[in-house]
Amino acid sequence: MMPSLFAPSAAQSFEPLSRFFRKRRLPARPLLGWAVLLVLVGALSACSKDPKAGAAATGANAAPQVGVVVLQPQSQSMQEVLPGRVQAMQMAEIRPQVSGIVQKQLFQAGAHVKAGQALYQLDATLLQAAVASAEAALAKAQATAQRLQLQAKRSAELVAIDAISTQQHEDNQAAAAVAQAEVAAAQAQLQTARTQLRYARIESPIAGRVSLSNVTPGALVTANQAAALTEVVQTDPMYVDFTQSTAQLLQLQRDWQAGRYQRVSEDAMQIAIDLEDGSRYPHAGTLQFSGLIANPSMGTVTLRAVVPNPDGQLLPGMFVQAHLPTGLAPDALLLPQQAVSRDLTGRASVLVVQEEGDAQVVVKRAVELAQAVGSYWLLQGGLQAGERVVVEGFQRIKPGDKVQPVVLDLSQPRSVEKVDPQAAAAALRASLNGAATDAKGAQGAKD
Repeated sequence: MMPSLFAPSAAQSFEPLSRFFRKRRLPARPLLGWAVLLVLVGALSACSKDPKAGAAATGANAAPQVGVVVLQPQSQSMQEVLPGRVQAMQMAEIRPQVSGIVQKQLFQAGAHVKAGQALYQLDATLLQAAVASAEAALAKAQATAQRLQLQAKRSAELVAIDAISTQQHEDNQAAAAVAQAEVAAAQAQLQTARTQLRYARIESPIAGRVSLSNVTPGALVTANQAAALTEVVQTDPMYVDFTQSTAQLLQLQRDWQAGRYQRVSEDAMQIAIDLEDGSRYPHAGTLQFSGLIANPSMGTVTLRAVVPNPDGQLLPGMFVQAHLPTGLAPDALLLPQQAVSRDLTGRASVLVVQEEGDAQVVVKRAVELAQAVGSYWLLQGGLQAGERVVVEGFQRIKPGDKVQPVVLDLSQPRSVEKVDPQAAAAALRASLNGAATDAKGAQGAKD
């Protein structure tokens, strides 16, 4: 007996045909195959008359749903992303000013040093001897000058009573003046010797972080040599130099003059910095300098920002990206980039839902785009505030179709239903096993 899967009327309609096959004693297997085929045809014909199937077909012809956003004017800060490089505000190359042997290294590489802090100590034996020699020469010059001054004073008294000639008096006065000049020269020599002795202790001229040492104790260094002993870099704050093309600058000036954007004051301009890995630097910089002369080979001008660097995260020579505020659009319309499509010529267009009578119809509209703002386009023309732009469901519609618009909020995260692949595979295996069991049961009942 066949299971009661089909209507009794369909089974009764096949009884004359079954008697026909039995009278002619046809094999059982072909008879079973023909019977199963006829039963399936009858079942399909019965399903086509099912009212639920008709309702499903009617639902398929209904207007599809599409996701739309409603354009609303908003105040939007305009920015330009420009490449830049970090520069140290101050960097000093440490070189010796006197010759000598390095006795000690007085710093640790990478440490913070203060202005005037000693970095190296040279052997000062010869320099100390030079100071002692200069001191002795000064004492000798002072004694000679004192003797000649007394002689000049006595000669002035003697010439008044004609005890000595006028020429001898003048010679005594000149000798005293020469002795006084020699004292001044000896004082200068002593000061030079003392200065060179102080230079034996090499100090940092600025505060900052000290680099690796290029010499070790025992090395011979010479005055004003080409190779630096080490470097000291001031790391807080830092400079960020970035370039802007002259074409961008001219377009920006035209936008300011046309009133499309409000100009941002340089005093209130905060410049955000993106690091090489794409992360945002936590401290904003301020614009300090805007170039006055364009680079003739590159067609760019240089701008400089001062950026705090309390944690030492910025390093000299590092490449960054600077977000330069260029203006403020008070009534900007932002269009999601996913809503824009382009033709072969590059012209941009969107699909807009508008009312035509009682229906909602999709219309294609050409748009003019100004620049990208994150994941949006700044709209320059083609749409008005309050219009509904399609952002989801493009594969189900074309211009002129009737749709059911659903307003989406793209600022909120969309929930996505998670599917367990193991559970789905288990359910599929269970359904296949159940269908195979039913087929075997039906075959056994027919046999």
